[in-house]
Amino acid sequence: MSTFQGLPPGLFTFFTELEADNSKAFWQANKSRWERDVRAPMRTLLTELSDEFGALRMFRPNRDVRFSADKSPYKLWTGATSEAQAVGGIGYYLEASAEGIVTGYGAMLMAPDQLRRYRAAIDDARSGNEFEHLNRTLAAESHLVSHGAEEPLKTAPRGYSTDHPRIQYLRWKGAAIVQEWPEEDWMHTPDMLDAIRRVWHAADPFKYWVDSYVNESPAHQY
Repeated sequence: MSTFQGLPPGLFTFFTELEADNSKAFWQANKSRWERDVRAPMRTLLTELSDEFGALRMFRPNRDVRFSADKSPYKLWTGATSEAQAVGGIGYYLEASAEGIVTGYGAMLMAPDQLRRYRAAIDDARSGNEFEHLNRTLAAESHLVSHGAEEPLKTAPRGYSTDHPRIQYLRWKGAAIVQEWPEEDWMHTPDMLDAIRRVWHAADPFKYWVDSYVNESPAHQY
């Protein structure tokens, strides 16, 4: 029997208030709320998901402000991923913020070697047609495969023609299924766990294609 009872309303309220006062003073005064309403229910959710989908790493609440003009110290969201790397990682992702939930699977930004393999697979008639068919099938189920974290190229990548039959996919720098939900009452119930599971299971055919033709980069990059 699941021990996860949903994400409490307090999680969404906490991030709304943190956005209004993203300061060390606010954090210290409200850290017990973060522990109770954010960290504890997220860890319970991740334990349930990890049993089925493998280990998931929860992000730290502190922002890395070393190279950022924005010096606000805390993330306005909590989340987890099965991959620690922003570039080259292929895996599951989950985020909760004041706005709602974002979850999905894929490569948000491919490493150069992955991108070469991905484009070669899209270029190939057999694997490229598989990807097109997969995308159409998933889109019909409201699980569209998108271009990931960065905007696609405006022209054809080097070595490919602009009139390639799958040029729209060749321009991508990533490939991921992303599902977004605005905050609703069902998120405060065990239905939250089932909703994430449905998205992640729906990604299985896409995961198989990526595993077959792209693979994970042997040298992750930041």
